[in-house]
Amino acid sequence: MNFKQAAAGRTKHMTQGRQGMNTSRTEHNAPTLARSASRGMTLIEIMVVLAIIGLIVGGVAVAAFGQLGDAKIKTATNDVTQIESACEMYMVQKNKCPKDMQELKAGGILKKSKKDPWGTAFQITCPGEHGDIDVASAGPDKQFGSEDDVNSWDEGDAEGNS
Repeated sequence: MNFKQAAAGRTKHMTQGRQGMNTSRTEHNAPTLARSASRGMTLIEIMVVLAIIGLIVGGVAVAAFGQLGDAKIKTATNDVTQIESACEMYMVQKNKCPKDMQELKAGGILKKSKKDPWGTAFQITCPGEHGDIDVASAGPDKQFGSEDDVNSWDEGDAEGNS
């Protein structure tokens, strides 16, 4: 065997050994790479998830606040009807018109003095301009005489619009 043949044999043997080592290193590193990739989420993935959650919460909040406003108007309409009935009972029992909620409470007709859903006292006018008794809530803007008032004489219209 000459020098060239021996060198070629060694090179071939070393190349096969190196390839075997490289293969074993790659096989050994593959599970490590897979494990490290599946350990957690990146910052961008977390931000995308938070953005999606924020959009969902925002949509629900818009729908819920719209329903809250409608619920307050319906509550005010019901309260106006109840106060009008209480005023009629007061008139039958006392033979005079109540001036305010405190007088209805003092007369034993109501257990407590109510305010509208926006925190404004109901306005009772007796005798009324639109009927025997006019009861009004100032509405969301808290000012009487505006478009958003809830009135006893508008009850049919208020219920028809809902």
